[in-house]
Amino acid sequence: MTTHAWMLLAVYGAVLIVASYPLGIYLADCLEAGPSRAAAAARRLVGPVEQILYRVCGIRADEEMDWKRYALAILLFSFVGTLAVYALQRLQSVLPLNPQALTAVSPDSSFNTAVSFVTNTNWQGYAGETTMSYLTQMLGLAVQNFLSAATGIAVAIALIRGIARHSAATIGNAWVDLTRVTLYVLLPISFVYAVFLVGQGVIQNFSAYKDVHTVEVTAYPVPKLDASGQPVKDPHGNPVNVTAQTSTQTLPMGPVASQEAIKMLGTNGGGFFNANSAHPYENPTPLSNFVEMVSIFLIPAALCFSFGRMVGDRRQGWAIFAAMGVLFVISTVAVLVAEQHGNPAFSALGVDQTAGAIQPGGNMEGKEARFGIADSGLFASVTTAASCGAVNTMHDSLMPMGGFVTLWNMMLGEVVFGGVGSGLYGMLVFALTAVFIAGLMIGRTPEYLGKKIESFDMKMISLAILATPMLVLVCTAVAVASADGRAGIANPGPHGFSEILYAFTSAANNNGSAFAGLSADTPFYNLLTGVAMWFGRFAVIVPVLGIAGSLAAKKRLATTGGSMPTHGPLFVALLIGTVVLVGALNYVPALALGPVVEQLMSPATP
Repeated sequence: MTTHAWMLLAVYGAVLIVASYPLGIYLADCLEAGPSRAAAAARRLVGPVEQILYRVCGIRADEEMDWKRYALAILLFSFVGTLAVYALQRLQSVLPLNPQALTAVSPDSSFNTAVSFVTNTNWQGYAGETTMSYLTQMLGLAVQNFLSAATGIAVAIALIRGIARHSAATIGNAWVDLTRVTLYVLLPISFVYAVFLVGQGVIQNFSAYKDVHTVEVTAYPVPKLDASGQPVKDPHGNPVNVTAQTSTQTLPMGPVASQEAIKMLGTNGGGFFNANSAHPYENPTPLSNFVEMVSIFLIPAALCFSFGRMVGDRRQGWAIFAAMGVLFVISTVAVLVAEQHGNPAFSALGVDQTAGAIQPGGNMEGKEARFGIADSGLFASVTTAASCGAVNTMHDSLMPMGGFVTLWNMMLGEVVFGGVGSGLYGMLVFALTAVFIAGLMIGRTPEYLGKKIESFDMKMISLAILATPMLVLVCTAVAVASADGRAGIANPGPHGFSEILYAFTSAANNNGSAFAGLSADTPFYNLLTGVAMWFGRFAVIVPVLGIAGSLAAKKRLATTGGSMPTHGPLFVALLIGTVVLVGALNYVPALALGPVVEQLMSPATP
C-alpha cells in the first residue's frame, strides 16, 4: 500500500469515530427520551410535528407492542410500501413530473425495484436516467430510502431494548420508532447533507434533459441502411457500418442531491444515474467522495454507541465497534493491496501501469481518474462492508482478490458496520452466538449482559444466520443450472460464475451493488433476485425481533466471578472468530469456484 492509502484509511477512521460517537448518543436519547441537550432541543422543535402525525394516523404513542405485533407492523408497513413503489412505476407514463415522457416500467422490473428499495437493497437492473421519471425517483425511491433505513434502525433499537429490559412483555412501538428515526435523525441530517452536495456540484432541479455543444466533434459508427431502412450486410453477412458525427450531447437533469444524501446516509445505494457514484452529477469531487464514504458508515457506527448507552455500559458499544473496525481494516488493506499491485498480465507484456494513474502502479481499469486507486478501493470496501449499493468503480474490473474481498464483506452477513440497523442487529446475533459457543466450551450456561441464552433464542439465532447463505447458494445454483441464468453472463469461466454469485450475495444480503458484468434486467433475474431480497431482509428481521422479545422477558442475572466479560479484547477476538467461522465459511466452496480459481489462473508476477 502507498503512503496515501495508509493516510486515507487513518483519516477516514478518525473522522468516523469523531462524527459517529455524538450521533450515537443523540440517536439513543431521541428514541428513549434521554437527557442529552441535543435530543431535548430536537424534541422541543420536532415534538409538535410528531404529535400531529400520531393524531392523524391514529397511533397511541404510549402503547407498546410485544415482538409479534412489532414484527407484524414492520411486515405490513413494508408490504404497503412495495405496492406503492410498484404502482408508481407502472403508472408513471400518465403521472406528472415526467418531462422525458418515459413509458411505464415493465412488470418484472417494477416488482424487482419495488422490493429492492423497500428492503434497503437498492439493486438496480435498469438505467435510472432513462427509466424512472422524477416523480418515481422522488415519491417512490427516495421516500423508501428514508423508510427502509428507518425500518432497519427501528429493529436494531427493538433488539437493544430486549437486551436492556428485564421481565418485560414489550419491546417498543414500531410506529413510534419509525416516526422518530425519520423525523429526528434521517430528515434533518439528509437536508444538511443535500445542501453540502449541491455546494460540491451535485445537481438538484426539475429541468428537462439538456442538449449541449461538446468541445470536440465525436465520430462513431452506425449501421448503414438500404432504401427500405434495413441494415446493409457485406458478402460475409456482417453488418456494414458508416461513420457518423455529432457535436452535441444530452445531459440528464433531475432532483439528484436530495436522493443522493439519503442514499448514502441510509446505506441504501442505488443511483439516480446508471453510473451511480462514479457519475460527476452524483459524486463530483474528491471531497464529496470522502464525505460520501463517511456517511455510509456514519449511522451504523453510531448505533454501536447507542447500544452501549442504552444497555448502561458504554464498553459494550466500544467492543462491538472494535470488532467491526478490525474486520473492516483487514478487508480494506486486502482490496487496496490487490488493486495497487496491478494486473501481472500487463507487467508481463511490459506495459507501464503508471500511465494515467493518480498514484504509482496498480489497476486503474474501471476506476475514475479523479479518485484513483486508493479512494476507489476504499469506497469498494466501505460499500460492501455496509449494505450499500453505491459504487464509484466498476467491481467487474477489480482484480480477482479485490472481487474476493467485496464478496467476502457481504458474505460475513453485512455486519462489518453493515446497513443502518441491520449491521448492529446482525453483529449482536453473532455476539449471542459467540457467548453460546464460549458457554459450551467451559460447560456453563451462556449469558449475555445478564440474560441467559436458551433454546428458543438459539433457534431464532440459527434461522437469522442460515437464512441468507441458503438463499445465496440455492439461487446461485438455480441460475448456473438454467439457460436463462447463464444467458446473462458477460464473461465465461470463473469470472462469469463470480458475476452470478455476486448478484445473489448482494441481493440476499440487501447490499445492492453489482459486478456490473451480468445482464440482470431480465424476467428471470428480476424475479429471482426479488425473492432473494425480500426473504434476505425479513427472514432475518422476524427472528431478530423474536430474540428481542425473548430476552426482554427474562430476568437479569447478577454478574458473578464466572460470568464472561463481553467488553474486553478476548471477547472482541472471540466475536471476530465467530463472524468469520460461522458467518462466512458457508461460502468457501462457492468462492473457490469463482475469484479463488480466477486468481490461480492469473499469470504469475514476473
